[in-house]
Amino acid sequence: MNNHKLNFTGQNVVEFTITGFDHLPYHKLMGAGILLAYCLALLGSTTNICVISTDRRLHRPMYLLICNLALVDIMFTTGASTTMISILLAGDKTISYHSCLSRVFIYHLGDITQCLALSLMALDRTVAISEPLRYATILTNQRACLLIVVSWLLGIGCIGKLAYIADQLPYCQPVIKYVFCDYAAIIRAACVDPEPYWFVSSLIGMWLFAGQLPLILLSYGKLVFTVLRLPSTEKAGRTFRTVISHFIPVVSFYAPKTVSILLTRVGVTLNLTERNALLIISTLVPPLINPTVYCLQNKEIRGTVLRIFRRNPVLPSKG
Repeated sequence: MNNHKLNFTGQNVVEFTITGFDHLPYHKLMGAGILLAYCLALLGSTTNICVISTDRRLHRPMYLLICNLALVDIMFTTGASTTMISILLAGDKTISYHSCLSRVFIYHLGDITQCLALSLMALDRTVAISEPLRYATILTNQRACLLIVVSWLLGIGCIGKLAYIADQLPYCQPVIKYVFCDYAAIIRAACVDPEPYWFVSSLIGMWLFAGQLPLILLSYGKLVFTVLRLPSTEKAGRTFRTVISHFIPVVSFYAPKTVSILLTRVGVTLNLTERNALLIISTLVPPLINPTVYCLQNKEIRGTVLRIFRRNPVLPSKG
């Protein structure tokens, strides 16, 4: 792959122009919507991180995994949202080469680590509900932290390889037809046939989609089976609501990817607008839903947030 860069005699671009929004109306309105979604996602994820990190009672494996997912959500949505907000609200469609490449790394690292974070949370709930008496010995804080570190190292390794491939290519076309910098967009802007450069990204995609998703589904299938065998109807209902609340983030993350893959497999060709719409949905929806689900559905996090507000009421200023 290095030969492409060595044999290229043209001038490599120093910046890209992102044109994915050019043909769409209401740029300011769309930008305001993305900015609002981004701010809400940051607020929700930051709240979860602050609550969990400051309350020692929440320093347990499940909450460490929720905290990890919140950090991943911030990175995942930041890698794409900041570019879209800059284009739509500030009208700045250009981005430097190195900034674009760094955002490719941040966005896809968030994508991979979010998938792995959801797998770890499915594992946590499976052990907690299927083996409640052994949960504390099977999944300790140390093991949870180790699994989190391993997931990040795997993500960095995979995306480091993709970033290296992208950095070795010549870019004689300074136009990205998508709405932010990701691997597919930057490869299509290179002065080479993109087909050979999908192999590594396809392997990673297959590992995440065909490897991780079935494991998650099997985990939640085992949970449902365990719930149905519980003798207490009230306890079964409470446990089932917990399973559903944990499954919602999985659906929000995988649904756009599943739609895109299924449509491609049945021969439906998505135009550029439809592809960009799926990209925007897949980038904004999970970071919005995840903190909401875990803050509202988890009584311990919700209780801590309410105690903070009761302890620090907003008092009217004296005139």
